[in-house]
Amino acid sequence: MRAFLGDLLDLLLPPACGRCRAPVPRAAALCARCDAALSRLPASACRRCGEAPARLHSRWLRCAPCEGRESALLACVASVAFEGEIERWIHRFKYPSPGPAGLDPAPGAVLAALIREAARRAPGAEPALVVPVPLHPRRLRERGFNPAAQLARALAREHGIRCAPAALERIRDTPSQTGLSRRARRRNVAGAFRARSARRLPARIWLVDDVVTTGSTLEEAARALRRAGAREVVGICVARTPRRSAAPFSSPSTRRPRGSRGAAARDRPAS
Repeated sequence: MRAFLGDLLDLLLPPACGRCRAPVPRAAALCARCDAALSRLPASACRRCGEAPARLHSRWLRCAPCEGRESALLACVASVAFEGEIERWIHRFKYPSPGPAGLDPAPGAVLAALIREAARRAPGAEPALVVPVPLHPRRLRERGFNPAAQLARALAREHGIRCAPAALERIRDTPSQTGLSRRARRRNVAGAFRARSARRLPARIWLVDDVVTTGSTLEEAARALRRAGAREVVGICVARTPRRSAAPFSSPSTRRPRGSRGAAARDRPAS
């Protein structure tokens, strides 16, 4: 029945590219031409900093410098560079236009496809839980939704994994990270998150956000998850800000995850 309804919907409303409206297969958000306009990150990039090539024999696909860095994140992956066309898609997703134009499903479909693509780069086994980076309650009231939570739900549905939008809470209403140095970003989000439940979290978690710049926010959120019982936290993001406009992710003050088997953040354009 579901297949029949899908075919009927395709007949009444043929699938179209979210950008140019050219015909596309049902599962595609963009046509091949518009998809190619996005700046894909190299598949061979380090799964932690996303900049240098991963070492050939690295178990967790890290570059040499990241092999020696300590972090609460096992890895952090993204599918595209935060520049050009993807900046416009993310802005449309996070700040919908008023009126009927704001109901356009294309931005959500494009970003959902890219977050699923990023997850395919994640090292190790699938997690038991998907958790979005939370907004502070004041910002959530102002915006009306959490973009990271929508991406986390799309990813969880794709993989048949439980999504826990309320697993973390943001207990400090931190100023925007835009324009801050890496050190200032770390100070800005220090102690900003905590786990909501006293119950121990699963050992392996995917932590979802839209954009990673230096990794400060995801790093701090990962610390909160690890304090609540998680052992391996992997950041999954749509886009990564290129190195030319942000220093590579590292956090020398954090501990290496215990039993590690193997970054990123809402640093730009928000928090």
